[in-house]
Amino acid sequence: MSADCTTAPAAAPPRIATRGWALTLFGLFALTGLSFSSWVTQTPAMRDSLQISTARMGVILLALALGSILGLIGASRFIASFGSKYAVLFGILIAAVGLLLVGVSDAFASEPTVLVGLAVFGVGNGLGDVGLNVEGSALERETGRTLLPALHASYSAGTLLGAGIGAGAIIVEASATVHLAGIAVLCAAVVAASIRFVPRGTGKETVGEGACGTAETSIEPGIPVWRDRRLLFIGIVVLGMAFAEGSANDWLPLTMVDGYAMSPANAALVYAVFVATMMVARLAGGVVVDRYGRVPTLRATTALGAVGLALVIADINAAAAAMGVILWAVGASLGFPVGLSAAGDNPRNAAARVGAVSTVGYFAFLAGPPLLGFLGHEFGLLRAMIAVLVGVALAGLFVPATRREVGK
Repeated sequence: MSADCTTAPAAAPPRIATRGWALTLFGLFALTGLSFSSWVTQTPAMRDSLQISTARMGVILLALALGSILGLIGASRFIASFGSKYAVLFGILIAAVGLLLVGVSDAFASEPTVLVGLAVFGVGNGLGDVGLNVEGSALERETGRTLLPALHASYSAGTLLGAGIGAGAIIVEASATVHLAGIAVLCAAVVAASIRFVPRGTGKETVGEGACGTAETSIEPGIPVWRDRRLLFIGIVVLGMAFAEGSANDWLPLTMVDGYAMSPANAALVYAVFVATMMVARLAGGVVVDRYGRVPTLRATTALGAVGLALVIADINAAAAAMGVILWAVGASLGFPVGLSAAGDNPRNAAARVGAVSTVGYFAFLAGPPLLGFLGHEFGLLRAMIAVLVGVALAGLFVPATRREVGK
Protein backbone atom coordinates (compact mmCIF):
# COMPACT_ATOMS: atom_id res chain seq x y z
CA MET A 1 0.00 0.00 0.00
CA SER A 2 1.24 3.46 -0.84
CA ALA A 3 2.26 5.80 1.97
CA ASP A 4 -0.47 8.14 0.73
CA CYS A 5 -3.16 5.56 1.42
CA THR A 6 -3.42 6.12 5.17
CA THR A 7 -6.70 7.00 6.78
CA ALA A 8 -6.83 10.71 7.48
CA PRO A 9 -8.65 12.07 10.49
CA ALA A 10 -11.89 13.92 9.90
CA ALA A 11 -11.66 17.65 9.49
CA ALA A 12 -11.95 19.59 12.72
CA PRO A 13 -14.84 22.01 13.15
CA PRO A 14 -14.14 25.42 11.60
CA ARG A 15 -12.24 27.65 14.00
CA ILE A 16 -14.23 30.53 15.37
CA ALA A 17 -13.50 33.41 17.70
CA THR A 18 -13.40 31.69 21.07
CA ARG A 19 -14.49 34.82 22.94
CA GLY A 20 -17.85 34.95 21.18
CA TRP A 21 -18.21 31.19 21.49
CA ALA A 22 -17.49 31.29 25.23
CA LEU A 23 -19.77 34.25 25.95
CA THR A 24 -22.58 32.57 24.04
CA LEU A 25 -22.21 29.33 25.99
CA PHE A 26 -22.16 31.18 29.31
CA GLY A 27 -25.34 32.99 28.31
CA LEU A 28 -27.10 29.84 27.11
CA PHE A 29 -26.19 27.86 30.23
CA ALA A 30 -27.72 30.69 32.27
CA LEU A 31 -30.76 30.72 30.00
CA THR A 32 -31.51 27.04 30.61
CA GLY A 33 -31.23 27.56 34.36
CA LEU A 34 -33.58 30.53 34.13
CA SER A 35 -36.20 28.62 32.16
CA PHE A 36 -36.18 25.64 34.54
CA SER A 37 -36.44 27.68 37.72
CA SER A 38 -39.21 29.75 36.13
CA TRP A 39 -41.29 26.59 35.88
CA VAL A 40 -40.40 25.57 39.44
CA THR A 41 -41.62 28.90 40.88
CA GLN A 42 -45.03 28.33 39.28
CA THR A 43 -45.59 24.78 40.58
CA PRO A 44 -47.70 25.85 43.62
CA ALA A 45 -49.89 28.08 41.45
CA MET A 46 -50.18 25.34 38.83
CA ARG A 47 -51.29 22.81 41.43
CA ASP A 48 -53.96 25.21 42.69
CA SER A 49 -55.10 26.11 39.19
CA LEU A 50 -55.54 22.47 38.23
CA GLN A 51 -57.12 21.73 41.64
CA ILE A 52 -55.16 18.52 42.09
CA SER A 53 -53.50 16.82 45.05
CA THR A 54 -49.79 16.85 45.77
CA ALA A 55 -49.67 13.16 44.83
CA ARG A 56 -51.29 13.93 41.48
CA MET A 57 -48.80 16.75 40.99
CA GLY A 58 -46.05 14.17 41.43
CA VAL A 59 -47.52 12.18 38.55
CA ILE A 60 -47.52 15.30 36.39
CA LEU A 61 -43.87 15.95 37.26
CA LEU A 62 -43.11 12.43 36.07
CA ALA A 63 -43.87 13.65 32.54
CA LEU A 64 -41.01 16.13 32.87
CA ALA A 65 -38.65 13.40 34.08
CA LEU A 66 -39.62 10.99 31.29
CA GLY A 67 -39.28 13.70 28.67
CA SER A 68 -35.84 14.62 30.01
CA ILE A 69 -34.69 10.99 29.86
CA LEU A 70 -35.94 10.71 26.27
CA GLY A 71 -34.04 13.86 25.32
CA LEU A 72 -30.88 12.63 27.02
CA ILE A 73 -31.02 9.20 25.39
CA GLY A 74 -31.54 10.65 21.91
CA ALA A 75 -28.99 13.45 22.25
CA SER A 76 -25.86 11.50 21.34
CA ARG A 77 -27.35 10.16 18.10
CA PHE A 78 -28.73 13.60 17.21
CA ILE A 79 -25.34 15.24 17.82
CA ALA A 80 -23.53 12.55 15.83
CA SER A 81 -25.81 13.32 12.87
CA PHE A 82 -26.14 17.11 13.05
CA GLY A 83 -23.60 18.44 15.56
CA SER A 84 -24.00 19.84 19.05
CA LYS A 85 -24.71 23.36 17.76
CA TYR A 86 -28.07 22.20 16.45
CA ALA A 87 -28.74 20.14 19.56
CA VAL A 88 -28.41 23.37 21.54
CA LEU A 89 -30.54 25.36 19.10
CA PHE A 90 -33.38 22.86 18.73
CA GLY A 91 -33.18 21.76 22.37
CA ILE A 92 -33.77 25.28 23.69
CA LEU A 93 -36.44 25.98 21.06
CA ILE A 94 -38.27 22.73 21.92
CA ALA A 95 -38.04 23.55 25.62
CA ALA A 96 -39.46 27.02 24.90
CA VAL A 97 -42.43 25.45 23.10
CA GLY A 98 -43.01 23.13 26.04
CA LEU A 99 -42.83 26.01 28.53
CA LEU A 100 -45.30 27.96 26.41
CA LEU A 101 -47.70 25.00 26.39
CA VAL A 102 -47.46 24.76 30.18
CA GLY A 103 -48.20 28.46 30.50
CA VAL A 104 -51.18 28.31 28.15
CA SER A 105 -52.54 25.27 29.99
CA ASP A 106 -52.80 27.36 33.15
CA ALA A 107 -55.25 29.71 31.45
CA PHE A 108 -57.52 26.77 30.60
CA ALA A 109 -56.74 24.64 33.68
CA SER A 110 -55.96 21.75 31.31
CA GLU A 111 -54.12 18.89 32.96
CA PRO A 112 -53.47 16.98 29.69
CA THR A 113 -51.86 20.08 28.17
CA VAL A 114 -49.62 20.45 31.22
CA LEU A 115 -48.54 16.83 30.84
CA VAL A 116 -47.72 17.30 27.15
CA GLY A 117 -46.04 20.64 27.76
CA LEU A 118 -43.80 19.28 30.52
CA ALA A 119 -42.87 16.24 28.43
CA VAL A 120 -41.89 18.52 25.53
CA PHE A 121 -40.05 20.83 27.93
CA GLY A 122 -38.14 17.82 29.29
CA VAL A 123 -37.16 16.55 25.84
CA GLY A 124 -35.82 19.99 24.92
CA ASN A 125 -33.92 20.31 28.19
CA GLY A 126 -32.32 16.89 27.82
CA LEU A 127 -31.24 17.49 24.24
CA GLY A 128 -30.03 21.03 24.88
CA ASP A 129 -28.15 20.16 28.08
CA VAL A 130 -26.08 17.46 26.39
CA GLY A 131 -25.42 19.76 23.44
CA LEU A 132 -24.21 22.53 25.75
CA ASN A 133 -21.91 20.17 27.63
CA VAL A 134 -20.42 18.82 24.39
CA GLU A 135 -19.82 22.41 23.24
CA GLY A 136 -18.28 23.27 26.61
CA SER A 137 -15.95 20.28 26.37
CA ALA A 138 -14.90 21.32 22.85
CA LEU A 139 -14.27 24.88 24.04
CA GLU A 140 -12.02 23.51 26.78
CA ARG A 141 -9.94 21.63 24.22
CA GLU A 142 -9.75 24.73 22.00
CA THR A 143 -8.62 27.06 24.78
CA GLY A 144 -6.67 24.61 26.94
CA ARG A 145 -8.57 25.81 30.02
CA THR A 146 -11.02 24.12 32.39
CA LEU A 147 -14.28 25.98 31.74
CA LEU A 148 -17.13 23.55 32.42
CA PRO A 149 -17.26 24.30 36.18
CA ALA A 150 -17.71 28.01 35.41
CA LEU A 151 -20.30 27.19 32.74
CA HIS A 152 -22.26 25.18 35.29
CA ALA A 153 -21.92 28.12 37.69
CA SER A 154 -23.58 30.20 34.99
CA TYR A 155 -26.47 27.73 35.04
CA SER A 156 -26.73 28.24 38.81
CA ALA A 157 -26.74 32.01 38.32
CA GLY A 158 -29.54 31.64 35.79
CA THR A 159 -31.47 29.52 38.27
CA LEU A 160 -31.19 32.24 40.91
CA LEU A 161 -32.24 34.90 38.40
CA GLY A 162 -35.22 32.81 37.31
CA ALA A 163 -36.28 32.28 40.90
CA GLY A 164 -36.11 36.04 41.48
CA ILE A 165 -38.15 36.81 38.37
CA GLY A 166 -40.67 34.15 39.35
CA ALA A 167 -40.99 35.59 42.84
CA GLY A 168 -41.49 39.04 41.32
CA ALA A 169 -44.17 37.71 38.98
CA ILE A 170 -46.02 36.21 41.93
CA ILE A 171 -45.73 39.42 43.96
CA VAL A 172 -47.23 41.55 41.16
CA GLU A 173 -49.87 38.82 40.62
CA ALA A 174 -48.89 38.11 37.03
CA SER A 175 -50.50 34.92 35.80
CA ALA A 176 -48.46 31.80 35.12
CA THR A 177 -49.49 32.16 31.48
CA VAL A 178 -47.95 35.61 31.15
CA HIS A 179 -44.86 34.70 33.15
CA LEU A 180 -44.03 31.41 31.41
CA ALA A 181 -44.97 32.66 27.94
CA GLY A 182 -42.66 35.64 28.42
CA ILE A 183 -39.77 33.39 29.48
CA ALA A 184 -40.44 31.06 26.52
CA VAL A 185 -40.28 33.94 24.04
CA LEU A 186 -37.11 35.24 25.69
CA CYS A 187 -35.42 31.83 25.43
CA ALA A 188 -36.35 31.43 21.77
CA ALA A 189 -35.19 34.94 20.88
CA VAL A 190 -31.86 34.68 22.71
CA VAL A 191 -30.86 31.32 21.26
CA ALA A 192 -31.90 32.35 17.73
CA ALA A 193 -29.84 35.55 17.96
CA SER A 194 -26.73 34.06 19.57
CA ILE A 195 -26.34 30.59 18.03
CA ARG A 196 -24.31 32.02 15.11
CA PHE A 197 -21.36 32.41 17.49
CA VAL A 198 -21.24 28.63 18.05
CA PRO A 199 -19.13 26.75 15.47
CA ARG A 200 -20.63 24.10 13.25
CA GLY A 201 -19.60 20.49 13.27
CA THR A 202 -18.70 19.94 16.92
CA GLY A 203 -19.54 16.36 17.84
CA LYS A 204 -20.69 15.48 14.33
CA GLU A 205 -19.55 12.11 13.04
CA THR A 206 -18.70 12.31 9.34
CA VAL A 207 -18.08 9.47 6.95
CA GLY A 208 -16.65 10.21 3.52
CA GLU A 209 -14.56 8.77 0.72
CA GLY A 210 -10.81 8.70 1.38
CA ALA A 211 -8.18 9.31 -1.27
CA CYS A 212 -7.67 5.57 -1.73
CA GLY A 213 -11.34 4.68 -1.88
CA THR A 214 -11.59 3.82 1.80
CA ALA A 215 -14.15 5.14 4.25
CA GLU A 216 -12.96 8.21 6.09
CA THR A 217 -14.59 8.76 9.45
CA SER A 218 -14.35 10.76 12.62
CA ILE A 219 -15.63 7.82 14.62
CA GLU A 220 -12.83 6.22 16.61
CA PRO A 221 -12.75 2.45 16.17
CA GLY A 222 -12.81 0.45 19.35
CA ILE A 223 -15.08 -0.61 22.15
CA PRO A 224 -18.47 1.10 22.70
CA VAL A 225 -18.53 3.89 25.25
CA TRP A 226 -20.47 1.83 27.80
CA ARG A 227 -17.71 -0.80 27.74
CA ASP A 228 -14.96 1.77 28.26
CA ARG A 229 -13.73 1.12 31.82
CA ARG A 230 -12.35 4.62 32.31
CA LEU A 231 -15.64 6.14 31.21
CA LEU A 232 -17.58 3.87 33.55
CA PHE A 233 -15.42 4.99 36.48
CA ILE A 234 -15.94 8.64 35.50
CA GLY A 235 -19.66 7.88 35.41
CA ILE A 236 -19.50 6.64 39.01
CA VAL A 237 -17.85 9.90 40.07
CA VAL A 238 -20.52 11.93 38.29
CA LEU A 239 -23.33 9.73 39.64
CA GLY A 240 -22.26 10.21 43.25
CA MET A 241 -21.67 13.94 42.99
CA ALA A 242 -24.82 14.66 40.97
CA PHE A 243 -26.75 12.69 43.59
CA ALA A 244 -25.21 14.93 46.27
CA GLU A 245 -26.21 18.07 44.36
CA GLY A 246 -29.69 16.89 43.43
CA SER A 247 -30.51 15.70 46.94
CA ALA A 248 -29.81 19.20 48.28
CA ASN A 249 -31.89 20.81 45.54
CA ASP A 250 -34.91 18.70 46.38
CA TRP A 251 -34.66 17.89 50.08
CA LEU A 252 -32.36 20.32 51.91
CA PRO A 253 -35.06 22.78 53.08
CA LEU A 254 -37.28 19.97 54.36
CA THR A 255 -34.29 18.31 56.01
CA MET A 256 -33.55 21.50 57.92
CA VAL A 257 -37.20 21.87 58.95
CA ASP A 258 -37.73 18.25 60.02
CA GLY A 259 -34.25 17.55 61.35
CA TYR A 260 -33.44 20.85 63.07
CA ALA A 261 -36.88 22.37 63.67
CA MET A 262 -35.96 25.42 61.58
CA SER A 263 -38.63 27.75 60.32
CA PRO A 264 -39.38 27.47 56.57
CA ALA A 265 -37.83 30.92 56.07
CA ASN A 266 -34.56 29.93 57.77
CA ALA A 267 -34.50 26.63 55.92
CA ALA A 268 -34.91 28.51 52.62
CA LEU A 269 -32.00 30.73 53.65
CA VAL A 270 -29.82 27.68 54.28
CA TYR A 271 -30.70 26.39 50.83
CA ALA A 272 -29.83 29.78 49.31
CA VAL A 273 -26.42 29.55 51.03
CA PHE A 274 -25.95 26.09 49.48
CA VAL A 275 -26.72 27.35 45.96
CA ALA A 276 -24.56 30.47 46.34
CA THR A 277 -21.64 28.46 47.74
CA MET A 278 -21.84 25.97 44.90
CA MET A 279 -21.90 28.78 42.34
CA VAL A 280 -18.82 30.45 43.84
CA ALA A 281 -16.97 27.12 44.09
CA ARG A 282 -17.66 26.42 40.44
CA LEU A 283 -16.54 29.87 39.36
CA ALA A 284 -13.22 29.31 41.13
CA GLY A 285 -13.02 25.61 40.35
CA GLY A 286 -11.59 25.87 36.86
CA VAL A 287 -8.61 27.90 38.06
CA VAL A 288 -7.96 25.44 40.89
CA VAL A 289 -8.20 22.42 38.56
CA ASP A 290 -5.81 23.99 36.05
CA ARG A 291 -3.29 24.74 38.79
CA TYR A 292 -3.42 21.56 40.86
CA GLY A 293 -4.97 19.01 38.51
CA ARG A 294 -8.29 17.20 38.44
CA VAL A 295 -7.47 14.33 40.78
CA PRO A 296 -6.07 16.35 43.72
CA THR A 297 -8.87 18.90 43.39
CA LEU A 298 -11.64 16.30 43.33
CA ARG A 299 -10.07 14.35 46.17
CA ALA A 300 -10.12 17.49 48.29
CA THR A 301 -13.67 18.50 47.36
CA THR A 302 -15.15 15.02 47.84
CA ALA A 303 -13.50 14.84 51.27
CA LEU A 304 -15.00 18.22 52.19
CA GLY A 305 -18.38 17.08 50.92
CA ALA A 306 -18.24 13.92 53.02
CA VAL A 307 -17.31 15.91 56.14
CA GLY A 308 -20.13 18.36 55.44
CA LEU A 309 -22.74 15.63 55.04
CA ALA A 310 -21.50 13.94 58.20
CA LEU A 311 -21.97 17.21 60.12
CA VAL A 312 -25.52 17.53 58.84
CA ILE A 313 -26.38 13.91 59.62
CA ALA A 314 -24.78 14.06 63.09
CA ASP A 315 -27.57 16.35 64.35
CA ILE A 316 -25.25 18.35 66.63
CA ASN A 317 -26.92 21.75 66.33
CA ALA A 318 -28.13 24.19 63.70
CA ALA A 319 -24.81 26.06 63.49
CA ALA A 320 -22.86 22.85 62.83
CA ALA A 321 -25.45 21.84 60.24
CA ALA A 322 -25.11 25.19 58.46
CA MET A 323 -21.33 24.75 58.32
CA GLY A 324 -21.92 21.24 57.04
CA VAL A 325 -24.17 22.56 54.27
CA ILE A 326 -21.40 24.91 53.09
CA LEU A 327 -18.88 22.04 52.94
CA TRP A 328 -21.51 19.85 51.26
CA ALA A 329 -21.93 22.50 48.55
CA VAL A 330 -18.18 22.76 47.95
CA GLY A 331 -17.95 18.98 47.80
CA ALA A 332 -20.75 18.62 45.26
CA SER A 333 -19.68 21.54 43.08
CA LEU A 334 -17.03 20.10 40.77
CA GLY A 335 -17.69 16.37 40.33
CA PHE A 336 -20.25 16.72 37.53
CA PRO A 337 -18.53 19.39 35.37
CA VAL A 338 -15.00 18.03 35.86
CA GLY A 339 -16.28 14.54 35.04
CA LEU A 340 -17.66 15.92 31.78
CA SER A 341 -14.30 17.53 31.05
CA ALA A 342 -12.59 14.17 31.58
CA ALA A 343 -15.09 12.39 29.35
CA GLY A 344 -14.37 14.88 26.56
CA ASP A 345 -10.57 14.58 26.65
CA ASN A 346 -10.55 12.60 23.43
CA PRO A 347 -12.02 14.70 20.59
CA ARG A 348 -12.92 11.55 18.68
CA ASN A 349 -16.31 10.27 19.76
CA ALA A 350 -16.46 13.10 22.32
CA ALA A 351 -20.20 13.61 21.83
CA ALA A 352 -20.99 9.99 22.71
CA ARG A 353 -18.67 10.08 25.73
CA VAL A 354 -19.91 13.39 27.11
CA GLY A 355 -23.48 12.40 26.31
CA ALA A 356 -23.11 9.14 28.20
CA VAL A 357 -21.70 10.85 31.29
CA SER A 358 -24.33 13.60 31.08
CA THR A 359 -27.03 10.94 31.00
CA VAL A 360 -25.60 9.36 34.17
CA GLY A 361 -25.54 12.73 35.93
CA TYR A 362 -29.05 13.73 35.01
CA PHE A 363 -30.30 10.26 35.88
CA ALA A 364 -28.98 10.88 39.40
CA PHE A 365 -30.89 14.17 39.51
CA LEU A 366 -34.10 12.44 38.42
CA ALA A 367 -33.86 9.15 40.34
CA GLY A 368 -32.26 10.43 43.53
CA PRO A 369 -35.19 12.46 44.94
CA PRO A 370 -37.73 9.59 44.90
CA LEU A 371 -35.17 7.30 46.57
CA LEU A 372 -34.55 9.83 49.34
CA GLY A 373 -38.28 10.37 49.70
CA PHE A 374 -38.79 6.67 50.37
CA LEU A 375 -35.84 6.47 52.77
CA GLY A 376 -36.93 9.66 54.51
CA HIS A 377 -40.42 8.27 55.04
CA GLU A 378 -38.99 5.10 56.59
CA PHE A 379 -36.06 6.47 58.61
CA GLY A 380 -36.30 10.29 58.63
CA LEU A 381 -34.57 12.69 56.26
CA LEU A 382 -31.39 13.09 58.30
CA ARG A 383 -30.74 9.35 58.27
CA ALA A 384 -31.76 9.16 54.63
CA MET A 385 -28.82 11.45 53.84
CA ILE A 386 -26.51 8.57 54.78
CA ALA A 387 -27.23 7.26 51.27
CA VAL A 388 -25.89 10.53 49.85
CA LEU A 389 -22.78 10.26 52.04
CA VAL A 390 -22.17 6.74 50.74
CA GLY A 391 -22.52 8.03 47.17
CA VAL A 392 -19.96 10.78 47.77
CA ALA A 393 -17.53 8.34 49.39
CA LEU A 394 -17.92 5.93 46.48
CA ALA A 395 -17.32 8.75 44.00
CA GLY A 396 -14.13 9.65 45.83
CA LEU A 397 -12.73 6.16 45.30
CA PHE A 398 -12.96 6.52 41.52
CA VAL A 399 -11.61 10.08 41.21
CA PRO A 400 -8.29 8.87 39.65
CA ALA A 401 -10.26 7.98 36.49
CA THR A 402 -10.65 11.70 35.76
CA ARG A 403 -6.89 12.17 35.27
CA ARG A 404 -6.27 13.96 31.98
CA GLU A 405 -5.46 11.63 29.09
CA VAL A 406 -2.06 12.60 27.72
CA GLY A 407 -1.95 13.42 24.05
CA LYS A 408 -5.70 13.69 23.65
